[in-house]
Amino acid sequence: MSDTEMKANASNGGYTAESIQVLEGLEAVRKRPSMYIGDIGERGLHHLVYEVVDNSIDEALAGYCNDISVTINKDNSITVTDNGRGIPTGMHEKEKRSALEVVLTILHAGGKFNKGSYKVSGGLHGVGVSCVNALSTHLKAEVHREGKIFVQEYSKGKPLYDVKVVGEASDTGTIITFKPDPEIFTLTTVYNYNTLSARLRELAFLNKKVKLTLTDERVQETNDEGEVTAQYKREVFYSEEGLKEFVNYLDGNRTHLTETPIYLETDKTGIPIEIAMQYNTEYSENVHSYVNNINTIEGGTHLTGFRGGLTTTLKNYAEKQGLLKNVKVDISPDDFREGLTAVISVKVAEPQFEGQTKTKLGNAEVRAAVSRATSEALENYLEENPKEAKKIVEKVILAAQARQAARKAREMVQRKSGMSGVGMPDKLADCSDRDPAKCELFIVEGDSAGGTAKEGRNRQYQAILPLRGKILNVEKSMEHKVFDSETIRNIYTALGVTIGTEDDSKALNLSKLRYHKIIIMTDADVDGAHITTLILTFFFRYMQDLIRNGHVYCATPPLYKVEKKSGKEPKPHYCWSDEERDKLVEELGGISSVRIQRYKGLGEMSEDQLAETTMDPENRVLRKVYIENAAEADRIFSMLMGDDVPPRREFIEKHAKYANIDA
Repeated sequence: MSDTEMKANASNGGYTAESIQVLEGLEAVRKRPSMYIGDIGERGLHHLVYEVVDNSIDEALAGYCNDISVTINKDNSITVTDNGRGIPTGMHEKEKRSALEVVLTILHAGGKFNKGSYKVSGGLHGVGVSCVNALSTHLKAEVHREGKIFVQEYSKGKPLYDVKVVGEASDTGTIITFKPDPEIFTLTTVYNYNTLSARLRELAFLNKKVKLTLTDERVQETNDEGEVTAQYKREVFYSEEGLKEFVNYLDGNRTHLTETPIYLETDKTGIPIEIAMQYNTEYSENVHSYVNNINTIEGGTHLTGFRGGLTTTLKNYAEKQGLLKNVKVDISPDDFREGLTAVISVKVAEPQFEGQTKTKLGNAEVRAAVSRATSEALENYLEENPKEAKKIVEKVILAAQARQAARKAREMVQRKSGMSGVGMPDKLADCSDRDPAKCELFIVEGDSAGGTAKEGRNRQYQAILPLRGKILNVEKSMEHKVFDSETIRNIYTALGVTIGTEDDSKALNLSKLRYHKIIIMTDADVDGAHITTLILTFFFRYMQDLIRNGHVYCATPPLYKVEKKSGKEPKPHYCWSDEERDKLVEELGGISSVRIQRYKGLGEMSEDQLAETTMDPENRVLRKVYIENAAEADRIFSMLMGDDVPPRREFIEKHAKYANIDA
């Protein structure tokens, strides 16, 4: 380098042509993994499995596969097997290497981009198995095809050897085994069985007559007597009737207005459409929409088309039958959807996604197709089932009457929450900062804990809202009862959000949200867990956008304080689990050497202890609340907070580690 070049280099801070880095192959994925799989936490870890399974589902959609299995191996690696055609292994003309290696080492390489191979494909990011390969310490691909078994292995996306034939095969299919890289997934590489089972169950409903099996080799199956019945845990998901069974599954804890779901399966202008819907006696709308097996949590044109077709058809039928003759309230589109559970699934060859999380369908042609399909199916059902039709219309009228009763309460919330600090709840201890991005609101159980939290907080950016008693269970309450609740009105007012539009009375406007972190802080006991669940039920049913935008958290107060008996001023240690406590006691010399205090509530802590362990950003652990699977979340909230006791008892018996059940 010449003196002139060296001087220019220095004057530019070293930013020269040599500074431009070109990432080749899969290096870009390893450098910026969150761009490709969403994040590198638990969600991203599970997304790796979904990417591989999506390939198998694409084979099923093309009509070549009906059996898919996912195995969590003992070392937390994953094996996905299908009986599809098998990834092609022949020489790729352009790349001069096996097509299998091309698919596994080049981003955006695969049959999905050739519409002759796949008319419709799932998966949101479109990076497929090559991304999984890049983020795994080891991946093995085994392909059964053309009477042979082909194998190739990789490390961090790089082939360890060329594709080779290792035997003969009488079947066809692909087997992918991979182990996530702990250098990438630094938080955890441990797979959650329930997360995977919820997704595979959902896929089974969305793709009828395809069998999906989940096996966990890390645990043994036992019977009620504790005897080992199998060396692994296994579930098989299979749906003969698809969305009909999905709606029945989601609505299993609710009282139906009709004996069977209203169902349609059709093809409008080349767009396959499948819809199942059922009315129940509850007060919330639970509509879940999918495009190519992707849960479109932000809706889109297919959801708009469904709602338009539903409203128009039901209204026309009710007017034609004279069922609205003596009704003295205006009926809004909301009223036609109260107590409705529905699943909409469309298959679109070239989906256009938009919205904040790229899960909102934008294809204009889909709206008219879904609206027409919904209208035709609903018209036929109403004409053929007049008794059920009358029940549905009566439910709509009841919803309209309840909405009118709720309007005044909602308008009061609306007025107070839009007053920018004026008329705030008496119990709210606000913070001094007015930048929402810096501010936190702790929703705290009870006045005692609220008082401690007020003393221990950082007054500049931490606000405290104590709740008196248990919040209303909104799952079992009509809308006007919800807005009549002082506790719920206080939450709306403190947050500063506004609610309600012409199209949706529960729509949330977050433009004036006063805190970007909303932290639920309750006692670490059964009552505290119940209050947390009640608050989360309210957020899920009435303020879901808060969760979707990443504003809702749960605090994790410690369960124990452990101190060594010797020493003038023993240093307190805090533990968040029994296992953590036992390990610490052993490190400090055994049970006889320590004092252990079990915190029964937040109020038992001093303000300094609460601040240090649970409120100080330097030390605290917050659990961010997010919706992994909206349909499954809907079902679980309905089960846990609804009227049907047996499913709730079964859930608690299955999932609770420790349960104190009062007689």
